[in-house]
Amino acid sequence: MTTVLVIDDDDQLRISFERLLQEEGYHVLSAASGEAAIRVLANTMPDLVVLDVRLPGMNGLETFRQIHEIEPKLPVIIMTAYGTTETAIEATKMGGFDYVIKPFDIPKMLTTIRQATDAGRFMRSTVAIDVSPDKNPQGDVIIGKSPAMQEVYKAIGRVSATDATVLIRGESGSGKELVARALYQHSVRSEKPFLVINCVAIPDALLESELFGYEKGAFTGAAHRRIGKIEQASGGTIFLDEIGDMPMNLQAKMLRLLQERSIERLGGRETIPVDVRIIAATNRDLEVLITKGQFREDLYYRLKVITIWLPALRERVSDIALLVDYFLNRFSRLLGIDNPGITRDAVAMLTSNPWPGNVRELGNTLQKALIFNRGAPLTISDIAQAAGNEIKPAPPFNGGTCDDAVRSWFHTQLSGSPSDNLFENCMDYFGSLMVAEALNITGGNRSQAAKLLGVSRPTLHAKIDKYNLKIRTSVR
Repeated sequence: MTTVLVIDDDDQLRISFERLLQEEGYHVLSAASGEAAIRVLANTMPDLVVLDVRLPGMNGLETFRQIHEIEPKLPVIIMTAYGTTETAIEATKMGGFDYVIKPFDIPKMLTTIRQATDAGRFMRSTVAIDVSPDKNPQGDVIIGKSPAMQEVYKAIGRVSATDATVLIRGESGSGKELVARALYQHSVRSEKPFLVINCVAIPDALLESELFGYEKGAFTGAAHRRIGKIEQASGGTIFLDEIGDMPMNLQAKMLRLLQERSIERLGGRETIPVDVRIIAATNRDLEVLITKGQFREDLYYRLKVITIWLPALRERVSDIALLVDYFLNRFSRLLGIDNPGITRDAVAMLTSNPWPGNVRELGNTLQKALIFNRGAPLTISDIAQAAGNEIKPAPPFNGGTCDDAVRSWFHTQLSGSPSDNLFENCMDYFGSLMVAEALNITGGNRSQAAKLLGVSRPTLHAKIDKYNLKIRTSVR
């Protein structure tokens, strides 16, 4: 259960707030002063602090400083009356998650609390890399031993210690957020804020003020200055998820941030220097969006200082069995049941599925199967039922498998005139498929494709010439 510490000397407000949060499912602690709050923190570490600026004895700003010294990653929401807004802004610049004006709107306050607890969880929960499922890791894990995933691990290791801007690309559900969190946790900014902005979830009209903040009077209802997430993350990291869906008018502001490391609040003229690292992610084809005039080419090149490509699950089938073991262990612990295991046929079924929803879809399917499981190992029917009967059984194994296109090509060759070069032709056909797919996975990067295939770069160049492959946005 999420624990919230409320610090306010107004007994009536504090009690009302406690009841409200308890009804929402939170465990609530309370303190009437900053000194009392520090004593609470000595014994219990909450998930969130809601702090009033005006307190008897040690004031809200000093209380915030001491809380921040005890646990820099503990999110703090500041409550302030209109007349003390500047103090709340100062606390926000020092690392406070956000501030709200009394009397506050209850639905908006609950939304801010949910966002703050999510941010705290992201900052404090670890993301392990390439951990064996049988070790029962407690936090989130990036699982996979395939060559494509080994390249991802190498990229995280090389890039995390730098301040370079990173663009993470991959299909929905492939684990982009986990990679962003791993980059943050292994960086020199790991003790500073990590804030996530989903460019799709926030309406276009609100996204600009959410990112950059606004000045008093910037628009109707702007009764006071508001600090944006970029300023709030000072010294830390901003993760811009689904940046391919960012409106064009905001892309120009993001370009300025990346070029000049400065911003302007909405309705303001003051240039504000900021020190944040930008990590962005998208499942969109940015190159196509550029040709359609829906994404700025100059922003694209600013973002892709470092690009990390996450393979789709169908491109790393050898990792599915590892992921199955991990999810069964994880969800069994969460559900409080013994891990029932899974039959070999069920694993074969999972391996044969294309998984358009990638790792997320696989995890959801296994979690649902465990919920309805009665203790026996998961079977083909259990998996099919959990997936809504959308998964089809794997084809019989007859000494080898190949897809319909390859099988059709092979039979076409056999049905024609006998050829002394049939074996060589077959090897060339498979070779061209492998080289093309490696180049697709790496976005046309020949060095990465060569590493993925386990060949030298000159050998890869020779294969590209031999198979007459054309490298564009995708490889044909």
